[in-house]
Amino acid sequence: MVTAKKPPPPPITARHVIRLSWKLLIMFSVALCVLALYRLHSQPDLYSPSFSLSRARSRIARHSVGFAGPAKIAFLFLARRDLPLDFLWESFFENAGGALNFSIYIHSAPGFVFDESTTRSRFFHGRQLPNSIQVGWGESSMIEAERLLFATALEDPANQRFVLLSDSCVPLYNFSFIYNYLMVSPRSIVDSFLDVKEGRYNSKMSPIIPKKKWRKGSQWIALIRRHAEVLVDDEVILPVFKKFCRRRPPVDIRKGKLNLKLQKQHNCIPDEHYVQTLLAMSELDGELERRTLTYTLWNNSPNKTESKGWHPMTFNHASAAPQKIRQIKEINHVYYETEYRTEWCRINSTAVPCFLFARKFSKGASMRLLSEGVVGHFDTAALLKPSP
Repeated sequence: MVTAKKPPPPPITARHVIRLSWKLLIMFSVALCVLALYRLHSQPDLYSPSFSLSRARSRIARHSVGFAGPAKIAFLFLARRDLPLDFLWESFFENAGGALNFSIYIHSAPGFVFDESTTRSRFFHGRQLPNSIQVGWGESSMIEAERLLFATALEDPANQRFVLLSDSCVPLYNFSFIYNYLMVSPRSIVDSFLDVKEGRYNSKMSPIIPKKKWRKGSQWIALIRRHAEVLVDDEVILPVFKKFCRRRPPVDIRKGKLNLKLQKQHNCIPDEHYVQTLLAMSELDGELERRTLTYTLWNNSPNKTESKGWHPMTFNHASAAPQKIRQIKEINHVYYETEYRTEWCRINSTAVPCFLFARKFSKGASMRLLSEGVVGHFDTAALLKPSP
């Protein structure tokens, strides 16, 4: 039986080799692209608040209880963009006796830089956070920005007191008085009270945040270092706030009847509840002076976006008269209607003025404070020079 021989395989031509090489090259390139995309999406967002906080946490000096050097106050400014009252703060810090007992941190609009072209004060040069985020009023981004400020300030173990201020805040005393006031107190000073009237508590927050722990207060706080660490370390309360504490959309006449539906939504302002509720949840109410250090003059009248509500009034040159400033500095107690509680302002059982700062102040009002010598000697004529 004759066995037929198999025909020899066709010879591999140069064209086949080139085609196969191209196929392999394309497959290899596609694999590299897929791998690169996977690694890109698996890495954390370097500009997200959560990543910035985790990176800051790793740099925080945790064992600073026995810190032996000069203790500092960290002044944390929450600004929309620039600091319009920088000339007043320049005088305040100029009379601080050197930079060994204070530090400055500013959360401003992303990309905004404080230098000779944007501020009159050398104390603010380069003090902006490099990882700032876009902030919306009444949104959780406000408390995320606050946490970034505290996290950055905690990196310096010398910072033992932390004061949160707005871009319209002014000091009512000189640096020495404020420094001694804060350093002698072992407590944080946080405006915190039961919120039983406004209905901002959302039952969906339970059981993580029970209603009995729900608190309200001014966002302008002063924390001791240990409490600032509690704020930065929180990974439980903040997610609940981001999900269930949201500002109701303002009335928009262009939306017509849709406004009726929108106004039925649950309304909650995160920055008026977050720190207070967090500290209450941490069983730290007993370690607080439950009041604020920042005076605000409230006006209960309609504004452009709401039919009613309390709104802070702005001090101008006329309303910042010495008599008014003196009245603010003489306040020695605060009454909390929801708790039927009178909070007498004391530090270590010693009666003290309630307020160290005030808001909202215009440039004209701030110039008057300087001319009256509230924060230290200053020649207001210098303000008449053109801005840098």
